[in-house]
Amino acid sequence: MDARPTQRGKIPLRTKLAFSSGALEEAMIGAAGIATMLFYNQVLGVSPSLCGTVFLISSIVDAVSDPLVGAWSDHFRSRWGRRHPFMLFSVLPLTVGFYLMYAPPADLNEMQYFWWFLGTMSLVRIGKTFYTIPHDALGAELTDDYHERTSIFGFNSVTGMLGGTLLGVFVLVVIFPSVDGYENGLLNPARYPILASAGATWICLTLLICVFGTRDQIPKLHAVDRDRKPRGAYFQDLLTLLKSRSYISVCAAWLVMATSGGVLAVVATYTFVYAYELTTEQITLQRFVVLPGVFIALPLAKWLTRLLDKKMTVVYMSMVCATLIGLPHVLRMLGWFPENDSAWLLPALFGLLLLGFLTLPVVPIVIDSQLTDVADEHEFRTGRRSEGVVFSIRTFAIKATSGIGGLIGGFGLDWIGFPEDASKETLTPEVLDGLLFMTGPLYWIIVAAGMVFMALYNIDKKRHDEMMATLEERRAAAAAGGS
Repeated sequence: MDARPTQRGKIPLRTKLAFSSGALEEAMIGAAGIATMLFYNQVLGVSPSLCGTVFLISSIVDAVSDPLVGAWSDHFRSRWGRRHPFMLFSVLPLTVGFYLMYAPPADLNEMQYFWWFLGTMSLVRIGKTFYTIPHDALGAELTDDYHERTSIFGFNSVTGMLGGTLLGVFVLVVIFPSVDGYENGLLNPARYPILASAGATWICLTLLICVFGTRDQIPKLHAVDRDRKPRGAYFQDLLTLLKSRSYISVCAAWLVMATSGGVLAVVATYTFVYAYELTTEQITLQRFVVLPGVFIALPLAKWLTRLLDKKMTVVYMSMVCATLIGLPHVLRMLGWFPENDSAWLLPALFGLLLLGFLTLPVVPIVIDSQLTDVADEHEFRTGRRSEGVVFSIRTFAIKATSGIGGLIGGFGLDWIGFPEDASKETLTPEVLDGLLFMTGPLYWIIVAAGMVFMALYNIDKKRHDEMMATLEERRAAAAAGGS
């Protein structure tokens, strides 16, 4: 077995920024996701259930490809290390898939657009698999320090959220402005080729910055176990991880919570456009209310994890966030919220969302840090580093945001009878209440279920320190034996 480096602490700010630039790819895909369902459903005429089927099938592809690529990257050997070749390869499918998704051929019928949507979505998902899993595994390898890894993934999350906010504003205001004939620019088919070109270019540039900006860290990363054959390694690692209470806990919680986000990602745009009758420019306010939480996320995550440790930080912040984000829609259902023509509508709606988004950015930062601790626990039990397998669940959960959540949202729209070419005249109070239910009570139920799983997590600071002391002794002994 090759010697591994001894325990590492702080890493340079430059490295954190280069690593975090990779989150801007995800930010662009998320910003474009505002429009995806509306584009294929209301603009191109694909039914919500068919769109939901696309999300379902792409999630099945993810369920197979994510852990396999994670295991492959754990055991891959090259002069560029085991993570960077995968990240570099991902540039092609991600950029091509993104461009084609939003620039389909004209005059296709519904089923042809369905197959086009499915093919391009699958290409994007495969590209994300080859990029995001090795990228997250790389972040887990950069340091062994319990709190420094919170900082690393904090930079990554803050960059992604800040980028997502600014790119979301760019998409809504610059690419899809309100114009004559299209009070809501998201329904304007002529603007989607612009989204395709701008988004694909952005994704390509940010991926290359991340790959080449972190290349100097390759010699400092964990080496591949040369005495262990890759064949069967994935199943060995997976079986061991499935015996870890903490791994099962954080994976289940993250999947459920990501699904709740996916429902919002699909249905919230419909709710803003049709239930609250907001213009494209008014919807951009949602992007701005995220900003305060982004700026305080990293120091708040550091302070809370020291005060409450990681598990309770996730539980408390998730419950506070979900309560406030779902509250406007519940109050509207009860008739206790300003009407659409009221001057108080926007302050009430986005004021509550602002308070909710103050705590939301803390959650993914801490969950990423928890998964890195699970990778240490796995090495403690087996002597193997398997960050790729560990973090494959994170990538799957992120894609489940638009996958499983998109499936629920798509079939939910069909279930409430949401019409094609929707307008004020074709929308009944029952349909509007259905939108509000999915963005309010249903969202609360899903998040609460996620917190039940998170309560099972059992790695705290004391246990992690004990594991790292043992691992450092093992690594030092391996280094001495290999010299």
